[in-house]
Amino acid sequence: MSAKTWLDKHKESLTPGQRIADSVANGMGSWGFIIGQSIFVVIWMTMNVIGFIRHWDPYPFILLNLIFSTQAAYAAPIIMMAQNRQSQRDRVQAQADFDTNLEAKKEIEALQVQLNKIETEKLDEIIRILQEMKKD
Repeated sequence: MSAKTWLDKHKESLTPGQRIADSVANGMGSWGFIIGQSIFVVIWMTMNVIGFIRHWDPYPFILLNLIFSTQAAYAAPIIMMAQNRQSQRDRVQAQADFDTNLEAKKEIEALQVQLNKIETEKLDEIIRILQEMKKD
């Protein structure tokens, strides 16, 4: 089993309400939602202008405006909650990246120390061999 990423841990920490808010924000920020809502508006206006059934919301479509106002009143805070969580995810990711970079830096420094030690040992050995050759 692989280790959990910061994103996996973050997703597990979300409450059901936060998951719903994220889903709503994702849905409302999609082309599918915009197209669906546009189709709904065209049908609503057409049915009220032509009046096959009856004019339940005559021009200037005050009921439709009320529906959109209510939708906007709920959508705005839900979208802001999702944006706040995105900011939180970004901070968690930045911290995880920083921690990873810090660990990598420590490992690189340890490798440099080891390589310097090996290089010093090799140079010492070369000097010893040269001194022995000079004695002979």
